[in-house]
Amino acid sequence: MRIRTATTAALALLLAAPLAAQRRVPEDLSDTRGFNYMAAEAANHGDHFRNYDPAVTDRDLDFAARLGLNQIRVFLNMGAWDADREQFRENLLDFMDAAEERGMGVMPVMQYGRGITTNREAWPEARPFVEDMVATIGTHPALAIWDVSNEPECCSQPPSENNLIRMDNAVYLAEMFHEIDPVTPVTIGATFAPNMITMGDAVDVLSFHNYSETRAEIRAEIERAKSYAAEVGKPLINTEIGAPGRNNPYDVSVEEYMKAGVGWYIWELMVTGNWGKVQGIFYPDGSVRDPAAAAALLGIFRSRNPDNLLIVPDDEGRITRAVENNREWVSDANADWERGLELAEASAFLLESNQLTALIVPPTQKVDVLRDGVPDMDALRELIEEFTADLEPWKIPEEP
Repeated sequence: MRIRTATTAALALLLAAPLAAQRRVPEDLSDTRGFNYMAAEAANHGDHFRNYDPAVTDRDLDFAARLGLNQIRVFLNMGAWDADREQFRENLLDFMDAAEERGMGVMPVMQYGRGITTNREAWPEARPFVEDMVATIGTHPALAIWDVSNEPECCSQPPSENNLIRMDNAVYLAEMFHEIDPVTPVTIGATFAPNMITMGDAVDVLSFHNYSETRAEIRAEIERAKSYAAEVGKPLINTEIGAPGRNNPYDVSVEEYMKAGVGWYIWELMVTGNWGKVQGIFYPDGSVRDPAAAAALLGIFRSRNPDNLLIVPDDEGRITRAVENNREWVSDANADWERGLELAEASAFLLESNQLTALIVPPTQKVDVLRDGVPDMDALRELIEEFTADLEPWKIPEEP
């Protein structure tokens, strides 16, 4: 665990200051480049801190630093806290220190006990958890904003009757945080911009989520949120964007928010067991699922300009040659295994680097699987035939 300095004196000074002078509400959050975080090894958000590993935190935050990300949204689970409060506090402080070491701010997202948010009589049961979290990290330099309730109205618009109760609870929790922590700004992570507006009076920072399926829908939601933020004079942030499995590509959504001058947090940094089928950037080994998504976080986007010079993958005859070599090898009853792997790899390089085929399973991965296994000539022939069929349409036709 990291060595920490005491913050008691700083807390006393903050509590003694006039309330109007204390709240650290940022004027502008447009430079926020954030990510939602849970370790890929964790089963869920509660498990993340129950089985916390400082080495995994260092590994993952270093991945984020490679992409210039500067804010983290991490979930604090009341059940995990209650199971072992001392260990939870120690783990959370280590996480905060790791973020501070990399110049990253942290937005803790509060998760309460089962049934609390929809039972008005149970709402005060959250107070000991809130008080302990404020006492633990309330003066930590990495603490940026409290998200007191994540998507209380999830996932219907307009909200259902049950969700209206949860929205009331979110407002109640915002008031509780304002009372207990006079310094740190508060937000509510609304699922939709209209509901953010409904709860807007209760927060210092406006935040909403957006997994819209078209650019027009993304822009309309941004404009709705920006208009309200300008009207009430509060900073605005989006705390969840990006879901290829929901028609919300990272490179499209991030580009739109950058153009609009609105800060963002992607969901999510790691490919996790919870959401990895539709979201996530990094695998635990530091490789990425989609380089275009990683590039977008650096502000580098795929060109969609119809006037651009397109690649001609057979301009130097490499595809024609690969197709001929592949067919010759496949037709040879005594074909050599190693030669077949070389041809498969050359074809895979052409397909992958020129983006001539789907990359859900990269062609080079298919070759590596065969190379690392027991020689299987039938499987190799089948793969080379597959690659040949994918390459064939990209041959430059011979002149008559």
